[in-house]
Amino acid sequence: MRKILLLIVLIMGITSSNAQESLFKQAWLEKWQNSKEYLIAVAEKMPDSLYGYKPTEREMSFGEQLEHINQNMEWLSTTYFDKQEAEVSTNVNEKKRIIANLQNAFDLIYETIQSYPESRLTEKVDFFAGEKSKLQILNLLQDHLTHHRGQLIVYLNLNGLEPPRYTGW
Repeated sequence: MRKILLLIVLIMGITSSNAQESLFKQAWLEKWQNSKEYLIAVAEKMPDSLYGYKPTEREMSFGEQLEHINQNMEWLSTTYFDKQEAEVSTNVNEKKRIIANLQNAFDLIYETIQSYPESRLTEKVDFFAGEKSKLQILNLLQDHLTHHRGQLIVYLNLNGLEPPRYTGW
């Protein structure tokens, strides 16, 4: 009877552990997909003619902000998660090119993290801010995106454009 009880406890522990791991990944992937949709909606809201807009001389333009987000996503995901580099659109229209590049990067990062072993998220990596876990890098990926998306929303408001409705989770 003790052996059966021990076996049940062991199985429940393994099941609970696997459920917690998959819960994190599922939550992150859902948030990532919503972040993609929200950022693309923000990018689409700004007219082509205002992609060069910047509120002050020392700030990046609207288009530069989006390209900066894309470059950071590419750098973090290829450096720390073995993601393949996204195909870069060479569309002549700046707005369409930037949006296509963002969509490609978001999709490849989603696929990369979806298949990435959760057990590797605790691995430590060298980072300019000191040693970090891959989980921290994933959180940075989302946080950096959110930071710059907030700036883009201000740019829309300064141009009298109503930002898309917020999408959280």
